[in-house]
Amino acid sequence: MPEGLIVKALSGYYYVQNVEGGLPIQCRGRGIFKKRGESPLVGDRVVYSETENGEGTVEQILPRTSELIRPQIANADLAILVFSVVRPELSLVLLDKFLVHTEHAGMDAIIVLTKMDRIPEGPEGEGIRGAIDKAKALYTSIGYQVVLTSAHQGEGMDQLREALAGHINMLAGQSGVGKSSLVNALVPGLKLETNEISDKLGRGKHTTRHVELVPIDGGGYMADTPGFSQLDFAELGIDEIGSCFREFAKLSATCKFRGCTHTHEPHCAVLQAKDQGIIGESRYDNYVNFMTEWKENKRRY
Repeated sequence: MPEGLIVKALSGYYYVQNVEGGLPIQCRGRGIFKKRGESPLVGDRVVYSETENGEGTVEQILPRTSELIRPQIANADLAILVFSVVRPELSLVLLDKFLVHTEHAGMDAIIVLTKMDRIPEGPEGEGIRGAIDKAKALYTSIGYQVVLTSAHQGEGMDQLREALAGHINMLAGQSGVGKSSLVNALVPGLKLETNEISDKLGRGKHTTRHVELVPIDGGGYMADTPGFSQLDFAELGIDEIGSCFREFAKLSATCKFRGCTHTHEPHCAVLQAKDQGIIGESRYDNYVNFMTEWKENKRRY
């Protein structure tokens, strides 16, 4: 039986792209998946059978290399975390939550800052640019690639295309940060629905209705996923938040106590690095707040 990649899931159907090319085949999943508590996901590599009417059945889900809960996608190996610099303003708290999410899934991440062309002139704009420079320096020092973009002016697009080639890329971010505009700029001819930011609410509407893999130049796919703004650590099953902060994970081996929480223990390498200014203050503060949130929410599950 042929093998393929699920590129879209919609209304109970799975659209499977054969590894050898051609148009995706519309498939149903086998009933055995439901009995096992399994569900095929966009990004799954599968074995499928074809029927005489041109449709098919997903027969087997091949082993996954990664799996995300929200958004639900399998085998993505690179997360494209999209944040705007204005409307909505860049949130390092939410960015660090996204990074915990992707690190826990074993994925690398690229941080994409959008709407660079919309930074106002004057003192307000200077303040925004200063915050951007500071954030870029921080996350670059940790080991993340940071790309500054303007989908309308083409800024950063070539750099981003090069980074995406050959990967199954997960595109994620808050509503209204310009994910759909970014996809439209990267994939000419693709016209995903976009909405303006609501002036009253200060945020965008959810314009993407389902998860879909879009083929990109240079090979690979991009997943355009519904926007989301909340990530619950307990829901995601994340028990060791510290291991999802790259700079903490490197230092934790030299902490005096095994299982160090990096909050109060003596001879903690992370606390020492914080006091020496080696670890970004915002990163450590967010970590402490995440730990508190995790402890409070874990009681629900």
